Amino acid sequence: MSDCFFVSDLHGSQSRCEKLFLLLQDNPPTTLFIGGDILPSGFSLVQQSAVEYNNFLIDYFLSRLARLRDALTDRYPRVFVILGNDDPAIYEEDVLMGVKEELWGYMHNAKATFNDNLVYGYSFVPPSPFQLKDWEKYDVSRHVDPGAVSPEEGFRSRTNEYHNPMYETISGDLNKLIGTDDLTNTIFLFHSPPYKTKLDRAALDGKVIDHVHLDVHVGSIAIRRMIEEKQPLLTLHGHIHESSRLTGSWRDKIGQTHMFNAAHDGPELAVIQFDLLDLDNAVRLLI
Repeated sequence: MSDCFFVSDLHGSQSRCEKLFLLLQDNPPTTLFIGGDILPSGFSLVQQSAVEYNNFLIDYFLSRLARLRDALTDRYPRVFVILGNDDPAIYEEDVLMGVKEELWGYMHNAKATFNDNLVYGYSFVPPSPFQLKDWEKYDVSRHVDPGAVSPEEGFRSRTNEYHNPMYETISGDLNKLIGTDDLTNTIFLFHSPPYKTKLDRAALDGKVIDHVHLDVHVGSIAIRRMIEEKQPLLTLHGHIHESSRLTGSWRDKIGQTHMFNAAHDGPELAVIQFDLLDLDNAVRLLI
């Protein structure tokens, strides 16, 4: 299979996005995976590049994808996207406009056929210290790490009458999404990395809250357990920007499952380029 690209945590940076669009135009892959946190975060909102548009997603990102499709015609890649914990859920409607325009496929809590593979997507992350809770759930139980804010607290950009954060977990969601599916040839597009890997290492060394040392690993236990049990072909992650710098690796393996993290805490655009038939030789480009 030809090249696939994976990016995550663009956070509304027009510089990163323009680098991505230029790369796609000059070297179009067959498939592009976008792992969430597309929109400007609170920090990005103070940067001029993030506030030039009334609606970053519609006025800029989807508009640029449409121009790219017009330029590439039949070479336009298939695009799979999820939102991340910094993307307010009210923008899901705009994401669905991209689906309607056939610019991408929205994969949260969904699956799609991809050649001989299946692609699954899932946006939720375990409880964090941040206040926006649209894409946060308890992981495997109602445990909240010291310093984190419960999914029942914080705020949400919209109400969801079918969602009860007190009782729902990432573990339960994954069980419903996967069911009894054979995951041998599957790709998972997550925002959260799996717990206690080279992909979920946060810069929490030596930090203590209420006399409790903070866990430097902040990924999802439920995602890790799913990988251990089901052994999908490939899982794609973001969320923890500094992990690759702290661990020295943007990739890891659990059993036979390859795991990549495209989040990056430098100014560059991080792009992971891979071939599903040769995952050992995947590379990360910093542009």
